[in-house]
Parts: sequence; structure tokens; C-alpha cells
Amino acid sequence: MFTAAALIPSPPLLIPELAGGAATETDELRLASKHVAARLGALATRWTAIGVGRTECEIPATAAGTFRGYGADVHVALSPAAAGLDPELPLAALMAGWLRAAAPAETVVDAIIVAEDTSPVYCAELGARLRDRLEADPRPHGVLVVADGARTLTAKAPGSFDERAPEAQAELDRALDSGDAEYLAELDPVVCLDIGIEGRAAWQVLAGLFRGAPSECRTYYRGAPFGVGYHVGMWLP
Repeated sequence: MFTAAALIPSPPLLIPELAGGAATETDELRLASKHVAARLGALATRWTAIGVGRTECEIPATAAGTFRGYGADVHVALSPAAAGLDPELPLAALMAGWLRAAAPAETVVDAIIVAEDTSPVYCAELGARLRDRLEADPRPHGVLVVADGARTLTAKAPGSFDERAPEAQAELDRALDSGDAEYLAELDPVVCLDIGIEGRAAWQVLAGLFRGAPSECRTYYRGAPFGVGYHVGMWLP
């Protein structure tokens, strides 16, 4: 049974050990992300994390990883039974493992990483298949969508400034705030790639998962502290 989708961004600076002097700038975002993870954990202790990477892959709940590649050897696990350490675990899976600590201890997370150039049609199909699989299980399941917005919102942003980005981010914020799955499904992959909306494929999987408007949407954070659009929220089916 599919119970809810929580939406979070993926900046490694959410991790206090990585934030350094920027910790205060990310306090609000960090608290919002932990809050939505706790809410998701209250509804379901079986999660599927959806993120974007270079190539498509599925990561089982037995995986564990480290943020060593981002500057600090902070270990995370996708379940209590996770063993070993995968130094190449994708960032979305690492974030899901870190936020799992805000949920009940028995929470387990499987991760699906979609390639950044995945077509909207395939994303929609993937979301629909995931919904069917979750609904076929009587146990409650949650989905954690790990995705960032435009990375070109200011001159100091990772992708520098693109004059198209503020308007595009504003429309994306509106869609995520209101549960406009139709808008997300129609995001143009070429435009998104051009202006650095790296979470496009994950949000299109989310759109396929819902097959229409959610019954309820809540936004807990919306901002761009480093010139990158970040959103924390929850959609209920």
C-alpha cells in the first residue's frame, strides 16, 4: 500500500560534518528534511528512494555507504541489516540513508536511481510500475524523492547564472507546492539539462507514481541558499 511521498533535495551540506561554516545557512533546510523524513517514517517504515545519477541502477536495502567522497567519513545504512561499505553509493542513496536516522529504527530503504537523460515517457512508466508494486503489498510503503532544482539561480551558483532559471524555478516551485503532476510530467529534458534542473527525471517518476493530483500537498521548505533550488515537502495519494 502506497501511503505518501516525501520530497527532499540532495546537497551534501545538509550533513553537519560536511557543512563547516555553512551549517547555519542550512539549519532550516536540515530541520525541514528531518521533519519530513520523520513524518514519512510515521506512515511507513518501508521506503523506496528515487534519485538521479549518471546511470540507472537499483540499490538494495542491504547497502551501506559513506560521505567520504564529499569531505567527511560519515557512514550511513539503508537498513538495520546493512553490511559492508560501498564507496560508490550514489548521493541520493546516501541522503536517504542519512535521513533514515530520523525515522523509526526498523525503517528499510531500497533505492532506484534513474539516469539524468532518462526520457519523460520512461520516467512515467517507471513511476506507474512502482505504484502498482507498492499497492500490491498490504504493508504500508513510502517513497522518498531526492531531487534538486535549478543550479543556475545566482552568479555564485554551481552552474553560474542563467537568466531563464528564476522563472523556471518559480514554475517548478509552484508545481511542487500544488501537486501539479501534469506540469512535472511535461518538463522538457533538454531545457532542464541546459539550466541545471538536475532532479527532472526523479520528479517525472513522482508524476507517474501519482497518476494525477495528490489528495494533499504540504511544503516545509522552499529556498535557494547556494543558488540552487531546494524543496522539502510531502504529497499524499
